[in-house]
Amino acid sequence: MHFKSLIQSIKERREMLQVTQEMLADLSGVGLRTLKQFESGRGNPTAETLNKLGSALGMELTFKIIKTETSE
Repeated sequence: MHFKSLIQSIKERREMLQVTQEMLADLSGVGLRTLKQFESGRGNPTAETLNKLGSALGMELTFKIIKTETSE
């Protein structure tokens, strides 16, 4: 799964609220190293991790699963 746009939204919200990565790690329970990896475009966060980060920043994240058609 690719959560690049969600991570970008979380990062922008964190910066807008002037919350440091260290503060967000403490508030969310997500490791600082893990958070730094996500924000730098590495790693593949789970939906649970994204929800923890979003919740700590007062965000409600919505996930949408889209079925794509395959040609046979």
